[in-house]
Amino acid sequence: MIFTDTHTHLYSEAFQEDQDDMMQRAINAGVRRFFVPAIDSSYTPAMLDLKKSYPDQVHLMMGLHPTHVKENYLEELDHVQEMLDEEPFVAIGEIGIDLYWSDEFREQQMEAFHTQIQWSIERGLPIAIHCREAFDEVFEVLETYRGSSLNGVFHCFTGNLEQARRAIDLKMSLGIGGVATFKNGKIDQFLNEIDLKHIVLETDAPYLAPDPYRGKRNESAYIPLIAEKLAAIYNTSVEHIAEVTTLNSTKIFGL
Repeated sequence: MIFTDTHTHLYSEAFQEDQDDMMQRAINAGVRRFFVPAIDSSYTPAMLDLKKSYPDQVHLMMGLHPTHVKENYLEELDHVQEMLDEEPFVAIGEIGIDLYWSDEFREQQMEAFHTQIQWSIERGLPIAIHCREAFDEVFEVLETYRGSSLNGVFHCFTGNLEQARRAIDLKMSLGIGGVATFKNGKIDQFLNEIDLKHIVLETDAPYLAPDPYRGKRNESAYIPLIAEKLAAIYNTSVEHIAEVTTLNSTKIFGL
C-alpha cells in the first residue's frame, strides 16, 4: 500500500532538528511519494538539498507563494523563471491568492498568479493552487484559461460543494488534508458527492495536522489518518483510498 503526500513543506524550519527521522516515520507509514511546493527564493537551497537527500521520493515544485508577493515580487518571479530553466520541477506551486492577512498586494498577487499559470501552460506543468479568503478572485483568474491545457491541484480545498464542482470543471483536483478530520471542517459533509477520481491526499505539513494531532506539528506520516477519514466518508477501504489517490497524483504530475 503506497500513499502519496501531494503537498508537504518538508524543508520547513519546523523539521530542522529531526528531518531525517520525520522522513523515516513517513516512509514507515507507507508514504513513498512527496510533492514539495515552493514559497520564495529564500527556501530554494533547502529544497534542493532535500531533493539530493531523497532523490527518488521527493519531487519539487517551483513558484511564488501569494503571501510572499511583496514589493520585490518581480525579482522573486525572475527567480522562479530562472529555476524553472535550471532544474526539473514537476509543477508550479504553490501559487494563487491569499487575502486572509491583507489585501494590500491583491493586484500584484493576481498578476503573479497569471504569470505563473502562463509559465505552467508553456512548460506543460500542473499547478498547485493556494486560496484563502479568495475563491472569487482565484476562479476569476482560472476562468481566463478555460479550454487551455491548464490542470493541477486545488491545494487544501476548504470550499463548499458548488466551489468543489467548479474547481473540478476547471480541471483541478482537490487536495484533501487534515481539515477533513476536523469536527467543524465541513468538507466531510459533502465530499462523498465528489467522485474519488478528483481527490488527492496531502498534509500541508507542518501545518493543519489531522485529529487527534490538531494544533500540533503536522507530518507526512499522518497521511494514513486522512486516508482513514476518507475511507469512512466513501465507505471503502484505506487500501482503495491509497491506490486511487496515488493513481490520481500520477496522472496529475506525470510520474
